Amino acid sequence: MGCFITFEGIEGCGKTTQIRLLAETLQRAGRQVTLTREPGGCPIADKIRAILLDAGNSSMTPLAELLLYAAARAQHISEVIVPALARGSIVLCDRFTDATVAYQGFGRNLDLSVINQLNLLAAGSCRPDITLLLDCPVETGLGRAIARIEATCASGSGKPLEERFERESRDFHDRVRAGYLSLAAAEPGRFVLIDGSSGINHTAESIYRAVADRIAC
Repeated sequence: MGCFITFEGIEGCGKTTQIRLLAETLQRAGRQVTLTREPGGCPIADKIRAILLDAGNSSMTPLAELLLYAAARAQHISEVIVPALARGSIVLCDRFTDATVAYQGFGRNLDLSVINQLNLLAAGSCRPDITLLLDCPVETGLGRAIARIEATCASGSGKPLEERFERESRDFHDRVRAGYLSLAAAEPGRFVLIDGSSGINHTAESIYRAVADRIAC
């Protein structure tokens, strides 16, 4: 079996950049790597992602949001994650079940027991071996995220903005960050807390050291 590593954090924490850098480093070291993301990662889940992250869907209810994440996850695990692990690949996933607890549980104030049951239903025994939590102040993360959206708009690339969560209130993002830190404190054996406010290269080095210590890269 392979190794399942997830990246978590608030908007703009740098995880999407860092997961790509780690994938490149591991591949140079001769490791088989599967790079994926949630929501998404396969055609059906990508269609659900487009619904979830479209800012035009601001009327979506928290419960509908939760169920859509679970549906995308069930498909993604079956189609991508489990087969990759069976091949012996290191699976790097941008967000997983912890994001649902942080965003829909702490952020949306949905019942955590219901979320945990739904995560179990969708993910079954598929759990991360390592979770890298990139933490940074909310104002830092949101500043980066908004700058990224503005750059996408200015480029005229036609890429979807995926900005529904960036438009949420500051209080919402504060609750999400607090949720992540609570999860990390509850499972110190699985979580590795990474300073996401430092430079890209420094953060990448910290992440590689944390992973290398655990999987003998």
